[in-house]
Amino acid sequence: MITLSGIQKNYQMGDQTVQALRGVDLHIARNELVAFIGASGSGKSTLMNIVGCLDRPSAGTYQLNGRDVATMDSDELALVRNAEIGFIFQSFHLLPRATALDNVAQPLIYRGVGYKERNRMAMEALDHVGLSSRMHHKPNELSGGQRQRVAIARALVGKPSILLADEPTGNLDSSTSLEILALIKEVHRAGQTVVMVTHEPEIAEQCHRVVRLHDGRVLSDVRNVHQDPHTQVVDDEQQRHAELGE
Repeated sequence: MITLSGIQKNYQMGDQTVQALRGVDLHIARNELVAFIGASGSGKSTLMNIVGCLDRPSAGTYQLNGRDVATMDSDELALVRNAEIGFIFQSFHLLPRATALDNVAQPLIYRGVGYKERNRMAMEALDHVGLSSRMHHKPNELSGGQRQRVAIARALVGKPSILLADEPTGNLDSSTSLEILALIKEVHRAGQTVVMVTHEPEIAEQCHRVVRLHDGRVLSDVRNVHQDPHTQVVDDEQQRHAELGE
């Protein structure tokens, strides 16, 4: 689904060139739950922006669902962002004067979906995140956790192939963070590919795969055996045999 080869990203800061990414190679398959983790300045957010087609690499190639992103013009990239990628942000990015329903329906306007159909789809998405009773409330009438649920519903309403979550629990208390993380994992179990950026090890540990970045490079790429569903199947089978005395 996502294949990055030799990805570099340079920024010009006055007379200096800052290398945010220094040759990243990465492959993410369909239905993976992956965390990008690293300290501030490690390159994780820059990498997320490139994966989300919000920015272009300075060098290297990015294949998204078999298509070379470098060959796409601005209109094609906008279409990809709207149709194939759902975004969740730390600060929610909700329209303050719009209801939860209107916020969730917004991406569908740019697809040309009719009023009745996009409202139906938005109501279905809000119901999926447990907020159907709050659909007519505006963001300032919702808690932080509820606002993030609205943001998740908005990200999922168009049935994207990839869900990108940038510090999705960063503005939430620990209890609400666990609720949002549980919801993201539920979405993943339903078949969604999820890539999450975080600086919190305890959040990354909930993912099946942890990609650690340092100074613009992949420092490690480790599968979490405690969270990997394939590993769990093996563990469950071994437990069953042990209980039967086999």
